[in-house]
Amino acid sequence: MTKTHFAGITLILSTILFGVFLIYLPIEIAGIRAGNLVFLMINAGFLALTCSIMTVFVLIMILKKENFIEQIAIFKRFRHLMLLMVKRDFTTRYRRSVLGILWSLLNPLLTMLVLTLVFSTLFRFDIPNFPAYLLSGQLIFSFFSESTTSAMGSLIVGAGMIKKVYVPKYIFPISRVLSSIVNLFFSFIAFLFVVFVTRAPLHWTIVLVPIPILYTLIFSLGIALLLSSLTVFFRDLNYIYGITITLLTFLTPLFYPVSILPERVFYLIHLNPMFHYVSYFRDLALYGVLPGLWENIICIGFALGALCFGLYVSILNQDKYILYL
Repeated sequence: MTKTHFAGITLILSTILFGVFLIYLPIEIAGIRAGNLVFLMINAGFLALTCSIMTVFVLIMILKKENFIEQIAIFKRFRHLMLLMVKRDFTTRYRRSVLGILWSLLNPLLTMLVLTLVFSTLFRFDIPNFPAYLLSGQLIFSFFSESTTSAMGSLIVGAGMIKKVYVPKYIFPISRVLSSIVNLFFSFIAFLFVVFVTRAPLHWTIVLVPIPILYTLIFSLGIALLLSSLTVFFRDLNYIYGITITLLTFLTPLFYPVSILPERVFYLIHLNPMFHYVSYFRDLALYGVLPGLWENIICIGFALGALCFGLYVSILNQDKYILYL
């Protein structure tokens, strides 16, 4: 089967799923159908496209099994190099710094302190345990922002190695995402410290926070693979993505309550993947609430959809990088 066949299957499957979702999406995802048709169509279309991409990617894995087995073998052969790159990224970040690794703890705490002072005195959002609320959102969003932004230029930075020896190109963005996980670990320690100091309630569900972190990791990997591949051919993407991250910062309820949003904006914000990952983390870490089945389906859909698309674009273009680096 050719790329045209797979594209045709994706289009047909998306059309079928769009009709199904348009009728059967539950109210917590679709919103009230009467008077909300535009949002319903956007949401159903996005979910249909995501499910189609995942299904076709699995189909490609089955039909092109030999190619994927070869890629897995190559990945295993170079995994030690990737781990060395993760270690290098983390150690060089704090080289010649007086406090060194302590900045991984201090940075989220100081950021939280500044934002808490600003939004508690100027805007006065009535949010219980606002420091913990703020840091829980910053923790997830900062991981996504840092990992994808640093991964964008990873292939360009690694051009010297790519031109000299053969290495699988996707290990460069993957190593950047994995190095950001280390920072996330220290940020989570800072979050627990804030919860303890502010005497915020600690629920047993906090032991389940690796689930939204895993969802965010998979989603970030997909976006990182996609951005790093496209940046090789289109360098202006660095500046465009910086603006996009700023926009996402305000479209994600990091420092304001969701309740202040108008009804239509509240439904539209569900199209933002980071809204779901931040909300999932807060439900477990702050409120002791177990997210339902549909919330897990949405988070998994965004994560696997991004990973499938990112892997496809990365593997498809990796042989062309040498011509543009």
